Amino acid sequence: MLEKLFKLKQNGTTVKTEVVAGITTFMTMAYILAVNPSILADAGMDSNAVLIATALASCYPPCLRRCSQRSPPSPPPLP
Repeated sequence: MLEKLFKLKQNGTTVKTEVVAGITTFMTMAYILAVNPSILADAGMDSNAVLIATALASCYPPCLRRCSQRSPPSPPPLP
């Protein structure tokens, strides 16, 4: 099912590779969401505002790409 939906063989990948990539992306995003507010709070920024801004900036590009293409979501941009 996933093979047909995302054309994995045509793109030279497998379900296992995509799952590992997804877990890696999730762990990276979780790390950024945890660390970025504390770093920028030391610079005088409101940590709650930075957390929300980082979450939104990381969420929108993959969601927009997923809505416009038939491909797995891409990693978010680095803050």
